[in-house]
Amino acid sequence: MPDFPQCISFDVGGTLIEPWPSVGAVYADAARAVGIPMEDAVLNQRFAAAWVDARKQPGGFDYSRSAWKELVRSTFGDALPQALTNDVFESIWHRFERPDVWKVHPDVLPSLELLRSRPVRLTVLSNWDERLRPLLHRLGLADFFEDIVVSGEVGRHKPDPALFEHAACRWAVDARSILHVGDSDREDLHGPMAAGWQAILIDRTGSKRTNSILKLDELIRMIG
Repeated sequence: MPDFPQCISFDVGGTLIEPWPSVGAVYADAARAVGIPMEDAVLNQRFAAAWVDARKQPGGFDYSRSAWKELVRSTFGDALPQALTNDVFESIWHRFERPDVWKVHPDVLPSLELLRSRPVRLTVLSNWDERLRPLLHRLGLADFFEDIVVSGEVGRHKPDPALFEHAACRWAVDARSILHVGDSDREDLHGPMAAGWQAILIDRTGSKRTNSILKLDELIRMIG
């Protein structure tokens, strides 16, 4: 059970929201719009593999526009003619700015409403790019948070402890008094703990991962 925190920091993707109906569906729609028939399921599989490969590259994934464009190119591979890559990428880039391609997990809004009535500061710390703040506003989530720290703007990305140190300094909160909530062992558990933060995972799959909860309302009961 975490000590009562002064500040709770949330990851976004996979923690508060997820692509809807899927990444593959958004990619497939963009491809079909330029006359390239693709199946959602196939692109979901290709994206998952390309995402793993991108994060294994030296320096990892830097969440820049060029990095996202290379990820799109890698996902489609030879199925997408080079001449159409830019058009498809631009379509995908802007589609993910829209709230209709994201789903807010059903436990999020009720839990945030309860948490903001408690004596605790709520913030966001997420690996993302410049589209995050506008997206959170469009989804009706931004007003819950005192601050939103975007890794692409800082130039450091989870699990780099320097990103967590930057956020703690920015919020003027002792690292030991911050609880980070996310869905990735590497980024949202090991990263913050290496910086001296408390951390807990949200795992809605029910796989009973170590140091995890199934829903955000469990977090409210845990911290009291």
